[in-house]
Amino acid sequence: MKKLGLSLMALLMLPLMATACGVGPQTADGYEDAPITHAYQHWQQGKTSSIPFMFLDVRTPEEYAEGHIKGAILIPVQTLAEHLSEIPKNKQVYVYCHSGVRSARASTMLAKHGFTNIENVVGGIVAWKKSSYPVEK
Repeated sequence: MKKLGLSLMALLMLPLMATACGVGPQTADGYEDAPITHAYQHWQQGKTSSIPFMFLDVRTPEEYAEGHIKGAILIPVQTLAEHLSEIPKNKQVYVYCHSGVRSARASTMLAKHGFTNIENVVGGIVAWKKSSYPVEK
C-alpha cells in the first residue's frame, strides 16, 4: 500500500516538476534550448511566486539599455568568465542575447563550469519582442 501511495504521489508531481525545468533534451554542450513561450511562462511564474528562476542577459550594456526583460541581470558574454560567482547554481537560469548566438556560447561556458540548470532562450530578445512580450528600458 505504501508503494502505491508513493507511486501515486510521484505521478501527481510530474506536472509540477515539468514546469520547473526545461522542456527539451540537453544539447551536446550541456544546456537546454528553451522556446520563447516556455521562457515567458517561467518569467510570468517568477513574477508571482518564489520559483527560483533567473534571466541572464549576455548582450552589451548599450543593447540592454535599449530594452531588456524585466528583472534580467546583465553580464555581457565577453566578461561572463569573470562573473561566474554572481550566477546562482541553485536557480534555473534563462540565458538570452539578441538572437541566440551569444547566449548559446554563454550557456556552453556555464555548463562547462558546472552549472546544470541552464536554458538558452531560442531567438533571444528578438523573438521575445516579436511575441509582443514586455520589455523594460
